[in-house]
Amino acid sequence: MNKKLIKLVLFALLSFFLVFANYFTPIQELAKTPSNFKIFQGDKLSYNFKFPFKITFEIDKEGLLRINGKDEITIEAVNTGKANLDVKLFGFLPLKHINVDVVPTIKVVPGGQAIGVKLNTKGALVVGYSDIMGEDGKIYSPYKEGKIQIGDIILEVNGVEIKQAEDITNIANKLQGKALKLKINRKNAILYTVIHPVKSKEDKQYRIGLWVRDHTAGIGTLTFYYPSQKVYAALGHAITDIDTGHVLSVENGEIMNTRITSIDQGRRSKPGELKGVFFEEVDAIGNILKNTQFGIYGYMYNDFKNEFYGEIPVAYQGQIKEGPAKILATIDNKGVQEFDVEIVKKVYQESPTPKGMIVRIVDKNLLAKTGGIIQGMSGSPIIQNGKLVGAITHVFVNDPSKGYAVYAEWMINEVNNLLNDKQVFINE
Repeated sequence: MNKKLIKLVLFALLSFFLVFANYFTPIQELAKTPSNFKIFQGDKLSYNFKFPFKITFEIDKEGLLRINGKDEITIEAVNTGKANLDVKLFGFLPLKHINVDVVPTIKVVPGGQAIGVKLNTKGALVVGYSDIMGEDGKIYSPYKEGKIQIGDIILEVNGVEIKQAEDITNIANKLQGKALKLKINRKNAILYTVIHPVKSKEDKQYRIGLWVRDHTAGIGTLTFYYPSQKVYAALGHAITDIDTGHVLSVENGEIMNTRITSIDQGRRSKPGELKGVFFEEVDAIGNILKNTQFGIYGYMYNDFKNEFYGEIPVAYQGQIKEGPAKILATIDNKGVQEFDVEIVKKVYQESPTPKGMIVRIVDKNLLAKTGGIIQGMSGSPIIQNGKLVGAITHVFVNDPSKGYAVYAEWMINEVNNLLNDKQVFINE
């Protein structure tokens, strides 16, 4: 091959790559599309392909998807079902293979109301140790005999179900120091162990040297209500023990209407907090049946309404765009308000994980009042283009204007698990 021909080939290749580079962004966007995604029947996805070469879409099932356009490609979900979609360059070079699942539209009523949360754990959670001075003046550590670990959940003692922390001490004193057989949940594994209580010199009570907790309470935000099933979702993240960080198992609990009394503004390295009051006897609006890494779930006692929205569809990841959105939150006695936010980044997730989006508060009024995302706003629903896309979950400690959010589709999964009686609680 002579030098002139080599130069022509190199020039042609260089020209091709320069042209290709100008159209690389839409290809990147296509590449970021998940290989498996869900879309609601009747919804559309749009791709802007300003590309000099022919792009084709091949579907293995007729009547499921409708594809229109040339540069601006619109994919419309016509009927429910599953299909394989192959995107090709020049009609034969594969660019992307996508498994599409067209599902019936799910509609929910978005929340935004501040709620009080009271949860009673299933069993007693071990949060600490305590040595005991026996009647003989010696120091004893009975918990070591049983090899108890922080985060263990004591479910039964000698066959008796533990419903509150005091039950353990009561059984130990009733048996006057005889061996106790403990049934324990340790990271979802059931274990058995034996402990011999020691009579304390200080109060003459038989003790096993463990600090345990059986309940917790706090404030959060309602995410959505699913009217057809009377199910709600809230918080967007799990209720965890403040000392151990373990997800608390659910024996029972309730959510309640809450009145916000004050705000501690969020600042760099100092998360803020909503403070409020609720009364169990008069404010209860629903029960708590499930506590998972994607929030708490249960049934509402009465139908729930939102003054801003009626029922709106839930969005799947493919329908969410980085850019402007709204959140609903309660930060004072004015009730639910709508605030401007920006979805800064979204991460495609093939399987459920909590941190799907990064969201920035851009609303000046909200920033002036709270400093950004603060404790108590967890669960605030995020709405974009008339769809529920997710919920606020965590704040960035070094920048309270930003935080993480969970995708709404993962919260819908938990609702389905509850309705199908799957995993009443998850304990990690």
